[in-house]
Amino acid sequence: MVGVTTQNNLRARIAAGEELVMLRGDIGWSKDELAARWATGKYDFIWLDAQHSAYSDHHLVALTGVAEELGIPIQLRIPHTREAHKVGRFFDLGITGALVPEVMEASTVQDAVDFAYYGPIGRRSWGGANRLGLRNRAAPTPRRQYADWWNQTVLLSIQIESVETVRNIGQLVEPHSEHITHVTWGPNDLEFSLEKHNDPQLNTVEACMAHVARQLHGSGIGISMGTAAVFADYPKYRDLGVTIFQTAG
Repeated sequence: MVGVTTQNNLRARIAAGEELVMLRGDIGWSKDELAARWATGKYDFIWLDAQHSAYSDHHLVALTGVAEELGIPIQLRIPHTREAHKVGRFFDLGITGALVPEVMEASTVQDAVDFAYYGPIGRRSWGGANRLGLRNRAAPTPRRQYADWWNQTVLLSIQIESVETVRNIGQLVEPHSEHITHVTWGPNDLEFSLEKHNDPQLNTVEACMAHVARQLHGSGIGISMGTAAVFADYPKYRDLGVTIFQTAG
């Protein structure tokens, strides 16, 4: 698999439409546990969940440290939609990518972009000894060079979990098409939303997925599953535009 700091990075692979697989991880894994799972060669990055799973800054710093030693990128689903403005804080703890859950409003997307990217794109604050590429000295250390490197490396995703987001996906991501690397499906919460709506064209998860795939076609924005999928279901999801899959291992 490709290391986190190579030029042929995950961001470029997502934009190119390459099919990728995330391993659902545990923030409490030791270096040996992480290395053993990664050694299978099946995965491209680790998915961590801080929305519905136990989380602490210290555990995250420990895991991202050993992951960086092993060349393993980590994406974190942050704890809450209303913490989109805190993504810079999570990036300071060593993750490569952030996923903002339950996004429905343009202001949430703007906050995520603003605080994920350094200037001139965003307004992320400078600092943090545990940032990606600094502990192993794989990234340039001068401020401007590191910021430019980061802005070309960071992964940023929003999670689609409502009919409203499906309807408005173009308006939400179009202003940020160069900065949102992928969108992520949350089919379980989307089911709750579907139960509240009576839209004859968007009445199933699959219909919603097809709509979003059409809206994002040719944009370079990837489409990811936010739940584990068995390999037998991959063809169905590929037909619905998915290029990033999640597995429980």
